[in-house]
Amino acid sequence: MSHLKISKRSREMPASPIRKLVPYADMAEKKGIHVYHLNIGQPDLQTPNVYFDRIRNFNGVDAYTNSAGLLELRKKFSRYYKKWSIPFEQDEVIVTTGGSEAVTFAIAAVADPLDEIIVIEPFYANYKAFASMLNVKTVPVTTHAENGYRMPPIYEFEKVLTSRTRAILFPNPGNPTGSVYTPSELNGIAEFAKSHSLYVISDEVYREITFDGLKAHSMMEFGDPNDVIIVDSLSKRFNVCGARIGALATKNKDVFNSAMKMAMMRLCPNRLSQYGAIGLFNLNDSYYTEMTNEYQRRRDIVHEEMKKMPSLIASKPQGAFYYAAKIPVDSAENFVKWMLTDFSVNGKTTMVSPLSGFYVTDGLGKDEIRIAYVLKEKELRDACRILREGVRAYNNS
Repeated sequence: MSHLKISKRSREMPASPIRKLVPYADMAEKKGIHVYHLNIGQPDLQTPNVYFDRIRNFNGVDAYTNSAGLLELRKKFSRYYKKWSIPFEQDEVIVTTGGSEAVTFAIAAVADPLDEIIVIEPFYANYKAFASMLNVKTVPVTTHAENGYRMPPIYEFEKVLTSRTRAILFPNPGNPTGSVYTPSELNGIAEFAKSHSLYVISDEVYREITFDGLKAHSMMEFGDPNDVIIVDSLSKRFNVCGARIGALATKNKDVFNSAMKMAMMRLCPNRLSQYGAIGLFNLNDSYYTEMTNEYQRRRDIVHEEMKKMPSLIASKPQGAFYYAAKIPVDSAENFVKWMLTDFSVNGKTTMVSPLSGFYVTDGLGKDEIRIAYVLKEKELRDACRILREGVRAYNNS
């Protein structure tokens, strides 16, 4: 046996709670079971044709781009932000390899090894992995299903503040909770950050996807804009998850220059993806309206179907396309595995994400799940029905 060891960093990095159970789904599908995949935020909506049209028309050399991204794409990002009254210029935007790289660059730019960033749990699970890779500690403040996962009061943030705290990181609209924070809640974060000299890393990937007339306010509207780093992605906005095009935007020159050094290290994002993405910004407002209306319909379907489950604790999401809920099981992770290995209805089963991996605090989220409502109405209703029947059978097994 080899005496060579792998790094402590790699041993301690958490596996994705969204993807680590995929082998069980693969085994179910090999047995001929149809799996409704509500576990991952991969929408079934069509990618706009303009993206593929531009790529098909590309000719010349598929060369490196500027490490900050194609100039024309950065100009498009700038114009897009200004439509949202977010005043970023093209030289304040770095095109990244997905939102994941943007978050990693942001954490790395503001925190040293053993420093801390505050996260609002449950949170997008990969935040913990990105921070772990950088040897930065994620310190949680906790939200609760019983009150719709609302922003915790500021005194909860005060409680976890230490001399090593460098930033607050959170998504708005929320993944996995679907929460859309109010101006008052966001202003409270801005004031807290300013009073303690902290950065705010605001993940605004789901900006357009809000329901019931709500607006997702950018953190750039609150406090000192030099304290704010916006991380963004085109994946969900335009259904181009595989393109891996995101952005980091900031008015803070030190942060920008630090992120640019990291961008140079990885050379550049994919040129063809960038080239295709330029056309996506030309879509008119009706595109966003139709997309949001479709997700609101799906949100309503999931809430209607899940409310039929006895002892469910859940609130109607306000944005993104996720539904977080407490369900009556002893272990959501064991339940999700069991659904894939031991349960089906007419040759079909449902896969969701257990929520424990979206928490830092041990023991939390054990009986919670996240549903990504990324299927059409008929499939979504059937998937929720099978999930309800599964809970009943699991508890009787």
